[in-house]
Amino acid sequence: MKNVMVVCLCGLMILAVGCSASKAPKVAVSLPDKYNTPDGMILGADGYIYLNCPNYNDPNYPAKVVKIGPDDQITEVCTLTPPNAKTGVHGALGIDIGLDGHLYIADNQGIAGTQAYESRLVRVIMRNGRALRTEVLVTDFRESNAVTCFGDSVYVTETCLDPAAYPMPSGVYRFKYSELNGSPIQLKHDAQDEHLVVKLYTYSKEWAVGANGLAFDAEGRMLVCNFGEASIERFTLDDQGVVTKREIVARGDGMQSTDGMKVCPKTGAIYVADFAADAVHKVCPETGKVTTLWQNDVNLGGADGLLDKPSEVCLRDGKVYIANIDLPFAGNEYDKHHTISVIKLK
Repeated sequence: MKNVMVVCLCGLMILAVGCSASKAPKVAVSLPDKYNTPDGMILGADGYIYLNCPNYNDPNYPAKVVKIGPDDQITEVCTLTPPNAKTGVHGALGIDIGLDGHLYIADNQGIAGTQAYESRLVRVIMRNGRALRTEVLVTDFRESNAVTCFGDSVYVTETCLDPAAYPMPSGVYRFKYSELNGSPIQLKHDAQDEHLVVKLYTYSKEWAVGANGLAFDAEGRMLVCNFGEASIERFTLDDQGVVTKREIVARGDGMQSTDGMKVCPKTGAIYVADFAADAVHKVCPETGKVTTLWQNDVNLGGADGLLDKPSEVCLRDGKVYIANIDLPFAGNEYDKHHTISVIKLK
């Protein structure tokens, strides 16, 4: 049985599951209001963590990309333009850095109030560390979410293919770099597009949220989080993107949802943000064993580094960084603390 410890912190009752108080997260970065909704993160070759801030929580501020230096200081990279013509916002969630050095970003319009095929994949052209312009690469996602660049392609999770269907389908699209140099690709609707390489199903009625976090392991196998099923699936793909093997790595076992995810390049361990549980977990890729690094009660405000609807993780220098998106869902209220938490790993 996992050790369960109740810790009194700042007069609040915090539940730490499978860990000790010494592992409590701390504030790595305290963000100003203009970066009020931190989400997607990726570690660049320059040692900086690139962070998307779609600013859903306070849309008076436009979506931004910032970077977190080795000293945990922040520098703004760019404002994401143009926003969606219908909603007036840019819903930047997932982010990765391509082999070409440019930023690939999922513009998710679902949280902005529409699922009518308004989400996109965009590219920020970078030169000598500076953002030059933003290009629209793919249109007509329902809810583009995570982005991972691997091999000759860019992969994007589609969190919902059909909200009226049960079980709810979601999936992963694959786009070769060579396809992304002309006019934007307009996806075919109703899961009919040839770029769709993987389809998942979500049975949960409480969380009708499908494919979310996305990563590749050292063997080139694709890992996909199914948020509503609190599961991580692993897919072996051939050179054409056809699935040759599919398996469940982990499901539940303390996880209430599986949001953003990263794979440790040295150990293969999987780190995942659990939005529903205000937790972050480590998953063994071989056994599926889930170790909860930290979990606290909902709606504690994110003070002192506590988790506040965590949506993404990033690994750097023996630490796991956690983006607290702080969306007003599942008993949570958006508050003034905009933070990136950090836990030092053994």
